[in-house]
Amino acid sequence: MRTAGDHEIRAAVDRTREEVVALRRTIHRSPELAFEEHRTAELVARRSAELGYAVRRNFGLATGVVADLDSGRAGPRLLLRADMDALPITERGAGRVAVSESPGVMHACGHDGHVAMLLGAAAVLADLRDGWDGSVRLCFQPAEEQAGGAMPMIEAGVLDGVSRVLGIHLWAPLRAGMVGVTAGPIFGSADEFRISIRGRGGHGGMPHTSIDPITAAAAVVSGLQSIVSRETSPFAPAVITIGRIEGGTAYNVIADDVSMRGTVRALTSDDRERLLRRVEEMSAAIAAAHRCEVTYERLAGCPPVTNDASTAELVRTAAIDTVGEGNVENSNPVTVGDDMAFMLERVPGCYFLVGAGDAERGTLVPHHHAEFDIDEACLAVGTETMVRAALAVLNATKPVCEGAAMPMIQLPVTLQ
Repeated sequence: MRTAGDHEIRAAVDRTREEVVALRRTIHRSPELAFEEHRTAELVARRSAELGYAVRRNFGLATGVVADLDSGRAGPRLLLRADMDALPITERGAGRVAVSESPGVMHACGHDGHVAMLLGAAAVLADLRDGWDGSVRLCFQPAEEQAGGAMPMIEAGVLDGVSRVLGIHLWAPLRAGMVGVTAGPIFGSADEFRISIRGRGGHGGMPHTSIDPITAAAAVVSGLQSIVSRETSPFAPAVITIGRIEGGTAYNVIADDVSMRGTVRALTSDDRERLLRRVEEMSAAIAAAHRCEVTYERLAGCPPVTNDASTAELVRTAAIDTVGEGNVENSNPVTVGDDMAFMLERVPGCYFLVGAGDAERGTLVPHHHAEFDIDEACLAVGTETMVRAALAVLNATKPVCEGAAMPMIQLPVTLQ
């Protein structure tokens, strides 16, 4: 078996550029919410089959897709993962190359790009099939935004026989042309909780005859913040956010009950469990001090996204070969979440960031925002970095590249 050289890798990636951009735009125009990614699933299944992969639809969930390609030679099984779901947001912004055609739904986190880059990498790896050992498994996962897609696919066997896992997350705070790679935690845990506070309703002008759950809820919201500010080390990033409060029917009526929903984020499993326990304890104590009853529910969640150090080093080398050492950074962990964490708990791997922002083009709007957009130059960077990292894993002790050093990838790449 011969090993693919630098120029062969770059040429194969170049052949996918237009297709990857076109795929991203097609998916962006037709976004689908968690558990509803039927059109996207059909697109990735069809294209994977065209590339020679053995495709399994309805994997774990109705919209999960897994596709395998075997080199015919003994070696590791590498899983490459991309999430497919969009968000319930109405897209805003003029002059875009692609705009959502589904009212109230948009790709506001880059998942359209994740799918397109994985299909691009799949095409390159199929093209270079004579240059690697083992097998490649593509995982197109639904429902990441609800942390509900990874576990059903794991339970259905997506990680069976898998040696390593790789995944990309586009990152608007990082400019296009850069790659962020971190050993250890890269994203935090992400857990949802619900607190229901029950008092006794009555007349708003006679509060002494009632037990006001809204007053108790306000005290709970304020009190919970002290868990981070007074019980958590300033060197251990953590977040407790109350994102939704519901209670009351009129301005002059004291409500019977209030419901609150929030999230906890942490970079270690120990902090995750401690924060969730303290939310339950403190909300109960504060509500009791206000003569209210409380019910606490821990809802959906996932652990921190933690990268294996040796795999992260392979990805770092792949990124340097793609964009040059000066454009690869050791990204600081952030307290967003991703259910890629469940895969990385079970199999060593790396989830890396590919810069997607360009201040001049106005694509530095935060993720999950109605005006979120990406600089499409990032797509070729992500595709090539993924391919080079995949070859490094598949060929184990063999060098990822041969021949003279390649110049950094040319940016920007803009198709109209």
